[in-house]
Amino acid sequence: MSMFTKRIVAYIMDFFVVSAIMWIVSFIISLFANPYQAYQIYAIILYICPIWILVYFIVLEKKKGATVGKALMNIEVLDDRGYSISWMQAFIRNITKIYWIPIIFDWAIGKLVRKDDRIFDVFSHTVVVMNQSF
Repeated sequence: MSMFTKRIVAYIMDFFVVSAIMWIVSFIISLFANPYQAYQIYAIILYICPIWILVYFIVLEKKKGATVGKALMNIEVLDDRGYSISWMQAFIRNITKIYWIPIIFDWAIGKLVRKDDRIFDVFSHTVVVMNQSF
């Protein structure tokens, strides 16, 4: 399996993890909502979801070197010198994951610049590599 395929599969797995957690959060919020204004939960979720996505990717990649999906696909994120990434690198490389359109442009432009990198990997000086310790 190519690195690109592993990254796509890892991202889809991470999407399911984030979605499951957001489902749980929305259910808990709905328990406290006024039944006549339950639709307002979705207005709140519109603000919580992008923040949760950023927190999920930034914290896991900074602390563990990989998200759940990346760990399952045996890949990790390192800086371009082979060390753990910094908080700022984690933020820069993940800012486009908030919505679908920016990540598609990030990937497409990255494909033009480098073969397997997203453009924000280039900006943040990070690389995704096979993890040798798993």
